[in-house]
Amino acid sequence: MEKPTVHSAQSVRDIEDTVRTDFRHAMSYGGYLDLDRLLSSQHPLSEPEHHDELLFIIQHQTSELWLKLVLHELLEARRLFDADNLGKALKCIARVKAIQRTMTEQWSVLGTLTPREYAQFRGFLGSSSGFQSYQYRGVEFLLGNKNRGMLRVFESEPEAHALLSTLLEEPTLYDAFLRVLARAGYDIPADILDRDTSEPWTFRKDLVPIFQKIYESDDTPWGLYEACEDLVDIEDNFQAWRFRHLRTVQRTIGFKVGTGGSSGVDFLKRALDLTFFPELYAVRTEIGN
Repeated sequence: MEKPTVHSAQSVRDIEDTVRTDFRHAMSYGGYLDLDRLLSSQHPLSEPEHHDELLFIIQHQTSELWLKLVLHELLEARRLFDADNLGKALKCIARVKAIQRTMTEQWSVLGTLTPREYAQFRGFLGSSSGFQSYQYRGVEFLLGNKNRGMLRVFESEPEAHALLSTLLEEPTLYDAFLRVLARAGYDIPADILDRDTSEPWTFRKDLVPIFQKIYESDDTPWGLYEACEDLVDIEDNFQAWRFRHLRTVQRTIGFKVGTGGSSGVDFLKRALDLTFFPELYAVRTEIGN
């Protein structure tokens, strides 16, 4: 009896003839992304080098890359608000929200670092701390949590100091949105539109009825309603990131003082009380009343 033919799977897939393999005179993937420089930018300082320090460095470098993109998108969203291009502004905000979710989930990677492992190289960090992230501070400034005193932290970094000084003086994303509402016919108080935008945002009770109208009226343009909810999403995501940060720090170093001199977990707990868009939360109590 003749045995059936067995066709074995090919173990090596041939490269298609059209695939480029010679990059002596052409742009390559690594060249476009500048991978030689990117992948040689991790410099563990522990002696002898501790295995887990690379994780710590890459976690924070990756976060800084995402923060760079968040700043890029928020600045564009603000510009588009100023141009009354609501649809494209919300597209930028949608991207920011996706980045925030990614950054929050990243804490689970750092959470694999045990207290003993971190303690073995923590001393080599010196006084460096995430508190000194100028991009994180820039995002907070853009969203309304401004603090002129923070500029002192960056006096030794001229470019960072210049960026934050600019963002401190400029309107926030929320300022730009309130001006969109004013141009759309909503009665935003003049002193809000003309406020000193270098000051941190503080709760304005007189905005709550305006937002209540936006939420309750069937005549509200969908884009304005959606923008309100997107801003709430940004804040909720930010708070989720802060909370995961706090819990990761607590499980790794307990209640030790931070390497940058902060009180550590207690400092992070106080950050949970900060809010960017308080009127968009206060209005929820009024809706339906």
